[in-house]
Amino acid sequence: MTFLLTRQDLENRELHMLPPYAIRNVESKGRDHEELKSPTRLEFQRDRDRVLHSKAFRRLKGKTQVFVAHYGDHFRSRLTHTLEVAQIARSLARILQGNEDLSETIALAHDLGHTPFGHAGEEAMRELMHRFGLDFEHNAQSRRIVEILEKRNPNYDGLNLTKESREGLFKHVSPHDRQKHKLAENAFLEAQIVDSADQIAYQNHDIDDGLRSGILSLDDLSKLDIWQKVMAKIPSGGSEEVWISRLVSGLINEMVENLSKESARKIAELKPKTPDDIRNSKEKIVGFSQEMEDMNTQLRHFLFSCFYKSSQVIAQSTNGKETIKKLFFYLYDHPESLPENYYQLVQFGERKEVVLKDFIAGMTDDFALNLADSLS
Repeated sequence: MTFLLTRQDLENRELHMLPPYAIRNVESKGRDHEELKSPTRLEFQRDRDRVLHSKAFRRLKGKTQVFVAHYGDHFRSRLTHTLEVAQIARSLARILQGNEDLSETIALAHDLGHTPFGHAGEEAMRELMHRFGLDFEHNAQSRRIVEILEKRNPNYDGLNLTKESREGLFKHVSPHDRQKHKLAENAFLEAQIVDSADQIAYQNHDIDDGLRSGILSLDDLSKLDIWQKVMAKIPSGGSEEVWISRLVSGLINEMVENLSKESARKIAELKPKTPDDIRNSKEKIVGFSQEMEDMNTQLRHFLFSCFYKSSQVIAQSTNGKETIKKLFFYLYDHPESLPENYYQLVQFGERKEVVLKDFIAGMTDDFALNLADSLS
């Protein structure tokens, strides 16, 4: 009996355990630049590890989710959000018999391209790019990071991830973006899983952060159908902080269980024999039941009006947008103030606005604020 699992053993295990609609390592379309195979790791494992060790991933710890870092130690950052998405995605992939490593890779990389200052920063960058006939979306920027901006080999740009991991980053998009980009097909199972895990994670941790900040109250939430459903299962006990934690945990569990059952039903109905069967299905395979979708829509509208549009969050958002625009306009007029590697790109003919987009979008909140202050 051997105690060493080789790559071949792991590939055989996947072929034995995963259904044909999951994406398996042996069926990967490979990488743009050929590499020697690892003797002990599968390709999607290697993708995950490259994302984890990237500079862009480390910078997520200093990027806003909703509250800037100095607001409090226990509020989510873009990094903790990413880790929560990865945990939920991995759980869903296990339940639905998708590829856990591929789901985790996409989850860990899905926000690499996010700007500082959360969605307000993304809005500011999009407005700036529109001035030049360009656009900005953090999904596309995440893919640009892993394909071009990260450097790990002298012979090529990017992390040289598999085509499946990169496809998952592009197709982890909202229905609005899918229509905008005229994507005829759906994402494969693992990318759909990440899309749902992202939604579950941010809605629930925004409830938790909203309550912790005092912007939301339990009385506000008690008007929501889904919150009433969870409260009926989890009676109060102990401190309010402990009860809130139990309620948020119960809400995540409610969503995950509903999504798992509904998605399994759709898979059984579709009877997919390949990943392409899921790609080409007329509707998303991973999703809530209609009842849960209705409750989730109510929750989403509530968070938008009562949390994201609150005066406290808006004040931070306004400051973040102004900071990004200040940096962009100053550096556009004074490109010599850029770090040498970015300035050289401008000198060699790269579009200045693209160089500034890459530089500013990669900043942490504190770096952006300190640099903006230094330019005053």
